[in-house]
This record gives sequence, C-alpha cells and structure tokens, in this order.
Amino acid sequence: MGSLRLTLCTGFLACAAGLSPAAAHAADGQGVTVTPASPAPGSVVALRASGCSGTTGAASSAAFVADARLSGYDGTLTGESQVRSTIGPGTYAVKVTCAGAVVSGSVTVVGQSSQAQAGQSDGSAVLPATPMAPVHAGGGGTAPFASVDPRSTGPDTAQAVTGLVLAGFAAAAVGLLGARRSRGSR
Repeated sequence: MGSLRLTLCTGFLACAAGLSPAAAHAADGQGVTVTPASPAPGSVVALRASGCSGTTGAASSAAFVADARLSGYDGTLTGESQVRSTIGPGTYAVKVTCAGAVVSGSVTVVGQSSQAQAGQSDGSAVLPATPMAPVHAGGGGTAPFASVDPRSTGPDTAQAVTGLVLAGFAAAAVGLLGARRSRGSR
C-alpha cells in the first residue's frame, strides 16, 4: 500500500511540474488530469479537475468502476477512482460535472502485459487485487472464546455455588458498611 501512495504522490508532483502530457491538456485552465495517464485495468487513478467554480463534483467514465466524488477549492477538485478490471485497452472520455459546468478529459487504458495475463515468469499465478473470500484473521480479545463449544449450557454446579457464596459475602459486606456509616453519622 505504501508504494501506491508513493506512486500517486510522485504523479501529482510530476503533473504540478508540467512533466505529464495530460498536464498540457489542462494548460488552458480547464480540463481533467488523470494520474497515471495510462493505467492498467484494475488500477486506482487520481483525478484532478481544473476550471470548476464549486467545491464538489463527480467524474464519470466508461473506464471507471463507479463515478468518483471530487472535492476541493479555488477551482480545482481532486479525487480517486478505480479502472474496471475487465476493460480493454483504449482511450476513454472522462467527464466532470461541477457547479453546473462540465469539464472533460480522457484516460488511455493500456492492456495488461502478457506476463501479467499468463502468470509470473516463475510459473506462479497473478493474484487479484481484492480478496475473493473472507480473511481468516484473529478475533482480537475474543480469540480465547473461539475454542469454547457454543452448545455448552452455562456454568456447572460448583461454579454456580461459588458465585452464590461470593455474592452473599459481597451483600453482607455492603450491609455491614452501610450499618456502620449510619451509626457514625448520628
């Protein structure tokens, strides 16, 4: 996850410095910048829309899994979206709607490499980016109870008697302390 953040931050810095070809598209003050400009299917992309007067907006594209919510200020909105994992290579339009205005751009999806489609060179398969089943993680503080039979009916006789004896001692102690305090306050 750290390398993804590093990649996105580096991409933002490159766009700010004008090193990205997509940044040239937005040079007129209006447009949509997608980082990385050529993502692979299933990638997370950062979106930056310039020329919007509002503080929120929505970006839509046939390449995205869902519309992205954008937020920002001073005419620049930012957000993230994920490219569909089943989409084919090509250039797709990106439309941002904000405060009654529409700003457009494009994203060029590249195909997966033949190594990624067929598996790694060492013969291992490429795993999907999201889990396909629940993760068998620890239960935290409930871990000791995982080995307890849920069909058990409760405490046995010895535990019940011990609990009642302890509750009796506690009640007697509270009663004696209450009587002692009431005598001392007169």
